[in-house]
Amino acid sequence: MKKALALAARGRGWTSPNPMVGAVVVRQGEVVGEGYHRRVGEAHAEVNALLAAGERARGADLYVTLEPCNHHGRTPPCSRAVLESGIMRVVVGMKDPNPQVRGGGSEFLRSHGAQVMEGVLEEACRRLNQPFIKHAIVGRPYVVLKAAATLDGRMATRSGDSRWVSNEQSRRFVHRLRCDLDAILVGSGTARADDPRLTARPTGKRRCRQPVRIVLDSQLNLPLESELVRSIGKAPLWLACGETAPGEREEALVRAGATVIRLPGDRRGLDLGALMDELGKRQIGSLLVEGGGRTLGSFIDGGLADAFYFFYAPRILADDAAVPMAAGVTVDRMAGATPVYDVQLKRFQGDILIHGRFREHLY
Repeated sequence: MKKALALAARGRGWTSPNPMVGAVVVRQGEVVGEGYHRRVGEAHAEVNALLAAGERARGADLYVTLEPCNHHGRTPPCSRAVLESGIMRVVVGMKDPNPQVRGGGSEFLRSHGAQVMEGVLEEACRRLNQPFIKHAIVGRPYVVLKAAATLDGRMATRSGDSRWVSNEQSRRFVHRLRCDLDAILVGSGTARADDPRLTARPTGKRRCRQPVRIVLDSQLNLPLESELVRSIGKAPLWLACGETAPGEREEALVRAGATVIRLPGDRRGLDLGALMDELGKRQIGSLLVEGGGRTLGSFIDGGLADAFYFFYAPRILADDAAVPMAAGVTVDRMAGATPVYDVQLKRFQGDILIHGRFREHLY
């Protein structure tokens, strides 16, 4: 199962809205076939492993990180392919989290004479596919917050200068993170002040699918000459605006290639919960929120964030007018602070990365 997990991770960034899945065929203690789900629309892990094993799959065991599917989607059901191959025993890491199909693959295999064992390295299998599981259960994307700040928690100077808070190693990690997730979101203030591209630009030979870029822009004020608009040919651009945003601005941005999503408002501005519902319907399974401070604060205050990557650089601004990492939330007592869990630390030269979850338990 550990080998199957390592195989599954090779599909990172390419399989959404499908999960990452790995499979290993073992006959008399020897690995005779292995495979993983390479990208959405292509063959699933079980099929690739069975094709690699060929006739040696007959009478063998199949180890797979996720319960084989038992329904027609983009590809035929894997449960039937497993039976037709002659596999005698299937070892499953975790059940399919989709409540409509959960247990269907395992029950189909059992009812046709195969042995099925479930729950092997289940926590590791669940950890691998948190975005897929949340989207299957809740219908919303898995939301990851990312910020870079000084040791006193400031993202930019009082003039708005933020280039660069973190070092080059940290920024390379962020580009890998962008490759892994379906979409990136920033507020309109960050979009106008930094004029970013928000594309994934990994180093080395790695190729990646460009995430959808999303801007919270209540009145559609993003300039047509901005980098985000000019680079629409390289990566999609979606603009979330309010119901009163000018129609002529929407028409101009749509002509430029952008997608506009109109949202109701709430006490914080745009209704981010409604946006998460809409993104889920549009098959966005994971979302990286990169700022600014009020946008990060709104996701925390609204209970919409699932995980975070916060980089701290070895410098101090000591300026109370500098831009805070998260803002806009009022807490009177320390007991009201948002708790975080499973906190891990990593160093990128002088920078310190703190990674954790806003939920105590995995999905």
